[in-house]
Amino acid sequence: MSKRIGVVAIIIEDKENVPMVNKLLSDYGEIIVGRMGLPYKEKKVSIISIIVDGTTDEIGALTGKLGRLNEVTVKSALTQK
Repeated sequence: MSKRIGVVAIIIEDKENVPMVNKLLSDYGEIIVGRMGLPYKEKKVSIISIIVDGTTDEIGALTGKLGRLNEVTVKSALTQK
């Protein structure tokens, strides 16, 4: 299966989920090229943007696990090829 490059946006509305999000990102570290995280204190959310390079199965597994966490929203955009 060919690899694709993309970006994954993660919004965490419950700070109790931050350790689990970080654990999942660490578990999938081999497909993560870069990461930027910002706390948005005024809105009481944390926002993480990651650049990924992996198969659709790998990226889908990561985003699926993240999306199953309470009060965590995940969106991704991948290259066509």
